[in-house]
This record gives sequence, structure tokens and C-alpha cells, in this order.
Amino acid sequence: MNKVYLNWSSGKDAALALYSLLQNKNYTVDLLVTTVNSDFNRVSMHGLRASLLDNQIEQIGIPHKKILMSGNVSMETYNTTMSNFTNALKEENFTHSVFGDIFLEDLRIYREQQLKKVGIKALFPLWQNDTKQIIKDFVALGFKAITVCINAKLLDKSYVGCIVDQDFIDRLPEGVDPCGENGEFHTFVFDGPIFKNPIEFTIGEKVLKSYAPSDNDNDCFSEDAKSWDTQFWFCDLIPQ
Repeated sequence: MNKVYLNWSSGKDAALALYSLLQNKNYTVDLLVTTVNSDFNRVSMHGLRASLLDNQIEQIGIPHKKILMSGNVSMETYNTTMSNFTNALKEENFTHSVFGDIFLEDLRIYREQQLKKVGIKALFPLWQNDTKQIIKDFVALGFKAITVCINAKLLDKSYVGCIVDQDFIDRLPEGVDPCGENGEFHTFVFDGPIFKNPIEFTIGEKVLKSYAPSDNDNDCFSEDAKSWDTQFWFCDLIPQ
């Protein structure tokens, strides 16, 4: 039996990857791992309050660890922190690291290369599956999610703070991936077959924020990172 940890983003792809692994007798998911912005105590990229992340973990019932990093951590510090973390997990006999990535080849290569240095294999349960089918399966399985962050260049304010259902999928503009795999949107999963009970919350403020990639950006996996679009709508979710 392979001992694995799953990179838990709090969103739909991570949830579906976890669901898939829980059905696979070759693996046992013993840990969930989430990177949290220590400046604001929110899930990195998603902008989700850490308290809602904690609620998710409680309802899932799998041990969890947070990796705390500043919002403008350098790439060097990011890699060092992740290397130290994965080395520690290797000492605990973890063999695989699970991701919810679907088709971003450069990101997969980066993950595999970094993990190879410490002797852990990367696992991608959703890899190269059709994203239209993935999102249909997500809804059909009874998962429920809400958008918490959207790329303002590709989607307007009306798409943030929305439940991910068939209506949401149908009204996505042409060229936007149904799973938001290109970073078009990020989600918070609050109910589904991996949860004991749904997570309760109310919808708070919706805010447009600007973000400027630099040499310190821990998402700079390609040479053209500095040309990426940098405005995002965030929807604050308030725990109940």
C-alpha cells in the first residue's frame, strides 16, 4: 500500500482528486497539505479564510498540515521551504504527492522535478481527462462549490461568489475552461461525498485586487510569467 499526501487547495479539483484516490485500494491518503498566505491567514491564490479551510478538514477527517508562506516569498525561499517539507514527509514514509492538475504540462514537469529531488513521486488522478466531463462528474457526484476568485480579464464580477452548477457552466464565455484549469477561476468546496456534513458560511464582500508578478513570485514557472494578467475578483466567505 502506497502512503500518499494530497495537496489540498480547498477547491473542486483537489476534492475530486481526493475522491478518486479514496476509491483506489492501491493508495492510502494519510495527509492533506495546504499552502497558506501567512500575511493574511488565507489559502494561497484562493483568498479563503483559514478558518473555513479548518472546517473542511474537520468534515473530511484526514490529518492536515499547513505550509505558511509570505505573499511575496521569493522563488528560492519557496523551493527551499517545499524541499524541507517534503524531505520531512519522506522520512515519514510518504511515497507519493497528489495534485488535482489536469493538463498544464509545464506545471506538472515543475512538480515532478522538485519531488524527484527528495525521492517522492507525483500523482495526477485527473490528468488529461476531458474538463467538460470532469465538471459534469463533479456536480453529478453531489459536490457543491462556490467561486471565490476569478481572473478579471476573462470573467466579470457576476462570476465570483457563484455556485458551480450547470447554469454556471453553461454561461461561461467561449474560451474559458469549464474547470478553470488556466486559472480563470478558483473555488471553495463546501459539500459532497467526502464530507461528513456541509460547511456553513455566508457570502461577504466582493473585491477587485491587483497583483504584480515579479522575480519573487512563487508562481513563476515560465519565462513569460511577468506578462500574465494580474487583476482578480475575490469573494470573501464568512464562516457561520
